[in-house]
Amino acid sequence: MNKMKLKILPPTLRNKKRYIAFEAISKVPLTRENVISLVWEASLNFHGECKTSNFNLWIMKVWNIKSSNDKYIIKGIIQCNRDELIAVRAAISLITNFKGKKVVFHTLGISGTIKAATKKFIKLENKHK
Repeated sequence: MNKMKLKILPPTLRNKKRYIAFEAISKVPLTRENVISLVWEASLNFHGECKTSNFNLWIMKVWNIKSSNDKYIIKGIIQCNRDELIAVRAAISLITNFKGKKVVFHTLGISGTIKAATKKFIKLENKHK
């Protein structure tokens, strides 16, 4: 019995991805699920369903950086289609509130890999060294 081997797409035919490192400062704590809903809602409201479907949005990782009584800071990485990078950045910059409290999202940088985005822009302190 011959087993058919699944063929994967060659790199030239795959969608090109970019990773957006972001920082969010809010008055209330944000979870990964909150970030997902905020990014999707902003994209859908600004660009509509057809355009947003081309973004291939994915929230890769979210880190809680600092929290105090009146300010919560998180950093994270969003994966998107390379051709839609400007549209995604525009959508996330329009996020201004969550549950009636102020939130601001801003882009720290763009990278071609998750590793580079984490190293260059998220800059987690490595406590194991």
